[in-house]
Amino acid sequence: MKVSIITSSHNSAEYIKETLESILAQTYDKWELLITDDASTDETCSIIETYKKSDERIKLFRLNTVSGAATARNKSIENATGRFIAFCDSDDLWTPDKLEKQINFMLTNNIAFSFSPYHYINKEGKYLGTTKAREKVSHDDLLVTCDIGCLTAVFDSEKLGKLFMPSLRRRQDYALWLKILRTIPYAYSYKEPLGFYRVHNGSVSSNKLKAGWYVWKIYREVEQISFLKSLILITRYAWNGFKKYRSLY
Repeated sequence: MKVSIITSSHNSAEYIKETLESILAQTYDKWELLITDDASTDETCSIIETYKKSDERIKLFRLNTVSGAATARNKSIENATGRFIAFCDSDDLWTPDKLEKQINFMLTNNIAFSFSPYHYINKEGKYLGTTKAREKVSHDDLLVTCDIGCLTAVFDSEKLGKLFMPSLRRRQDYALWLKILRTIPYAYSYKEPLGFYRVHNGSVSSNKLKAGWYVWKIYREVEQISFLKSLILITRYAWNGFKKYRSLY
């Protein structure tokens, strides 16, 4: 079963080699990597081109103007040919057995959408902490806290169709997870951490106000939830986020 790995990049020259190496190290080799570069001005594309020449599974698409992660990811999804759609941003890392374990987990248990816990690392790769994930999450669960890190999400396009991210500047992945969970009862978590999420300014709580604003926009504009219910949900979401932060530090 082929896996299409969806990656967006923008001025990622400092980290893209590590990301590519972690994908090339996968014990599961039936994959294609579709990178859409969002108008980088550094050496990102030349680095990708070097890897592309040595492995035909790597494909590069380029956007002429900066368009955001949603547009870049959707360009890659549009060109995907695999049954499974997985995501790995250009500064994140996977464990070598990530795909092997997660795809086997999905096939064995007839799962359409899965994720896993993951580790936090800083810019230098130092370990900061590990997330916790419930065994399964529903749409209502996800409205008050998001257990699904983009770098661990995988969905089965044979069961769900080829799905695209809403055109939001931030939290477009969260909006897509909610969309999926309106059509199926649960997303299921593999028990072990399978990735490393890189934190760039030393704090997991960075840009929480901006992120919270986009969660609010998703409640009101995408999910079309009433103002009062959205207010209750955003309060619970913020509290759960604070508890997650405290558990890591």
